[in-house]
Amino acid sequence: MAVMLSEKAAHEVKRIMEEQKLGPETVLRVGVAGGGCSGFQYSLGFDKTFDEKADSKFDYHGVTVVVDKKSALYLDGTTVDFYDGLEKRGFTFDNPQAVKTCGCGSSFQA
Repeated sequence: MAVMLSEKAAHEVKRIMEEQKLGPETVLRVGVAGGGCSGFQYSLGFDKTFDEKADSKFDYHGVTVVVDKKSALYLDGTTVDFYDGLEKRGFTFDNPQAVKTCGCGSSFQA
């Protein structure tokens, strides 16, 4: 499996890329870093680099998603979505690898 990007999240990523005038070579990099309340935290950002040996690349709804192979171990099957409600707005992660998550939704334990 892989990291998946919902259609709603892809639409928001494209909007941000257009707003920031990022070129077509720009990819969305999804990863995991140590830290957060539960041990790991998600990272999401734009990048212009892709290393075929160290990264996996996927295309969803016109957005190129890149995940380094180390992070992929913790993100296998994760869906990145975008939530836009009255109480909060932002990207969300639905990670089947997470055995514990915190209230903020941006950190987890695997």
